Amino acid sequence: MTANTTSEVAQNLNTSATAPDADRSYDPRLAELARRAAAEGTVLLTNDGVLPLSPAEPVAVFGRVQIDWFAVGYGSGGDVNAVYTTNLLGSLVQQGVSVDAELASVYRHWCAAQEPPVEEWGNWPRFYPEMEVDAELVAAAASRARTAVVVIGRAAGEDRENVLEPGGYYLTEVERTLLEQVTDHFESTVVIVNSGNVMDLSWAEELGVSALLLAWPGGMEGGRAVADVLTGVTEPGGHLTDTIARAYADYPSAVNFGGKDFNNYAEDVFVGYRYFETFAPDKVLFPFGHGLGYTSFALSGARLDDAAPASDADVTVHVQVSNTGPRPGSTVIQVYRGAPADAALPHPARELVAFARSGVVAPGESQEVTVSFPWGRLASFDDSGSTGHAHAWVVEAGAYPLYVGTSVRQTIDAGAVVVENTEVVEQLQEALAPSPDHPFDRMTTNRGGDGRTRVGWERVPTATTDLRARILSGLPEVIEPTGDVGIRFSDVVAGRATMEAFVAQLGVEDLAQLAYGDVEMNSPLGAPGNAGAFGGLTERLRALGVPPVITTDGPSGIRVSAYASLLPCGTALASTWDESLLEELAALHGQEMLRKGSDVLLAPGMNIHRDPLCGRNFEYYSEDPLLTGLAAAAVVRGIQAQGVSACPKHFACNNQETNRIYNDSRVSARALREIYLRGFRICVQEADPHNIMTSYNKVNDQWAHYNYDLVTTILRGEWGYRGNVMTDWWMRYAPDPLFPQLKDSATRVRAGVDVLMPGGETWSSTRADGHDDAVLDGYSPDDTSGEHLTLGELQQTALHVLRMAATTPAARAAAE
Repeated sequence: MTANTTSEVAQNLNTSATAPDADRSYDPRLAELARRAAAEGTVLLTNDGVLPLSPAEPVAVFGRVQIDWFAVGYGSGGDVNAVYTTNLLGSLVQQGVSVDAELASVYRHWCAAQEPPVEEWGNWPRFYPEMEVDAELVAAAASRARTAVVVIGRAAGEDRENVLEPGGYYLTEVERTLLEQVTDHFESTVVIVNSGNVMDLSWAEELGVSALLLAWPGGMEGGRAVADVLTGVTEPGGHLTDTIARAYADYPSAVNFGGKDFNNYAEDVFVGYRYFETFAPDKVLFPFGHGLGYTSFALSGARLDDAAPASDADVTVHVQVSNTGPRPGSTVIQVYRGAPADAALPHPARELVAFARSGVVAPGESQEVTVSFPWGRLASFDDSGSTGHAHAWVVEAGAYPLYVGTSVRQTIDAGAVVVENTEVVEQLQEALAPSPDHPFDRMTTNRGGDGRTRVGWERVPTATTDLRARILSGLPEVIEPTGDVGIRFSDVVAGRATMEAFVAQLGVEDLAQLAYGDVEMNSPLGAPGNAGAFGGLTERLRALGVPPVITTDGPSGIRVSAYASLLPCGTALASTWDESLLEELAALHGQEMLRKGSDVLLAPGMNIHRDPLCGRNFEYYSEDPLLTGLAAAAVVRGIQAQGVSACPKHFACNNQETNRIYNDSRVSARALREIYLRGFRICVQEADPHNIMTSYNKVNDQWAHYNYDLVTTILRGEWGYRGNVMTDWWMRYAPDPLFPQLKDSATRVRAGVDVLMPGGETWSSTRADGHDDAVLDGYSPDDTSGEHLTLGELQQTALHVLRMAATTPAARAAAE
């Protein structure tokens, strides 16, 4: 790896970089790949031919965000000490674009005198107040250039939602006036929306802009990547990972988002495009999967290998992709399934089952693209018994039409998979259904006499299981204690002893200690600025060879005191629909983790974009669980191939920031399995992350970090997960509703959540669980009834934590 410094990067870019020093070294391969990913994730929504910009044509650039560029969102997922950042204006100048110098000078001087709003936790600026321009300034610029570029910017951040106000979801009056003046005076107007969230874009139609480009925060290379796209150096390769509706009220979650105490997920499985394509296609401004390039493609000859594959085989689709435009390019091929006409379960009109990026196709040439997916992706989860198979993944009998296209709308027919008899793919048990104390109605389909599908409503099935009995029947067996027999941790890592034998020699105090992190963030055991440590925190455990495991925030970079690379946000990465690119980028990021002293990156963020106002959507990938799961799996594979670990988060249903530590996500078992847990399952089964982080919120009346069905029944039982589960940083404290002798971290351990992070009760704690150790207090060696924690539970937690610790570079080095 060749270490570059920022002096060459900062030149002419108006970046945040200052004089070079050793701390600002970076891997140029990572920077270049980040630049490629930011460009490939940029979504061209409309274009009348004005883009790419002609290198000989002068361009007038409006909007302060051309200089005060949003490189990432705020909070733990974005506050990285970036080695440098780039902005749009400097990048265009660097690339030789004939930017109108007089106008650029006006903006430079104004921005220099107008500091952006102060960034405070949970009170992040949603936008930067825009410079007011008068008609004379616009007219003068229009006399020197025929084309204008207007940049509109929106920030996003943790612990704060977007709002239905000017400067939030809507344009400010100054922004609207700017757009009106520019579109009135210039022949062509290109608008760039540099935003971490979907915002209202209805004005683009009203004002008749020539091109509309959606530029998610692209990290340190974001400004330069957008300049690449504007000039045609790089194709705008992105396709939408969310539906963009005509109005906020059109989103199915709108009436059940932002509740302080709870949200009923009444739209059920009809999230995003699943709702719009089924019930309200006319409410869509830009459909899911949409994205333009600088050439055009025609699809033809779509066909299946076998119209009725066996249930243990893959469904394979072939399609001919022809470049009908003037430039070489690639596109995203998406495969959607419909549902049988007489299905017992309500089904969305279309569901994504597979996707792939084509290769680069030359003008006039064609390429056959083959996409395969497991037959089981035709299945739906029956939580009511409508199919005769309650609590099961079921493929109902009938014909499943398949559609292949470049968005959910732009498709051609590819035939149908015909299922002769209803088949149960996986029979499960009732788990994590909504509480009968809080029933609600959920959306379903209602076919009218005219054949149109309309919204109907039905009562959601609620829980009937005896959770206490389930927990008692599933208590882990005890590993017979041996006392200290001299097994060192390096013996386990080297394969000379089993982990069970190592755990057998640990006393109860050691076992309980492994259930806590190092009390606070910035553990002295790790690199300055780390998020916390767990594992070998005591002298006793370290004497046995157990290393401390150092965590750092992510996902857009390694958040430590040192400088680090700032990468594109999650939505930008997912908008590439390019798993191989994400895995390659994550691998280089994993190498930087090794250099920065991070064992665990608290990433990727995987929560579903249920509603466009969620302040943390920029960290996450999509409204679709398949795209989310496959993108996350690629990132996890890339990171963990380098000998460090990822930590997918937040498990589960952290779909809003409002009152996130108390809010209850009330959601049906079907919607949980099909939408909110499915991405995590894909990630677990395809990438085997060593860690998973629970969310702050409740899921159906129980906090995620106390939720036995979520973590033990589903994650560990159904999915076979054997890794470490940690809390989000600090958790809510509560008595156990089922076992009066337990509370706080004792309930957490019983649920299967291994480590309290960072270890203390609050950000200023000096001891775990305040002044009590709830794990030790909840343990009783003489109680065989299960009313107290058992030795087997403490040992099981230790196994999970120590298996994780065994994967660290320190543990491997000690075993050599």
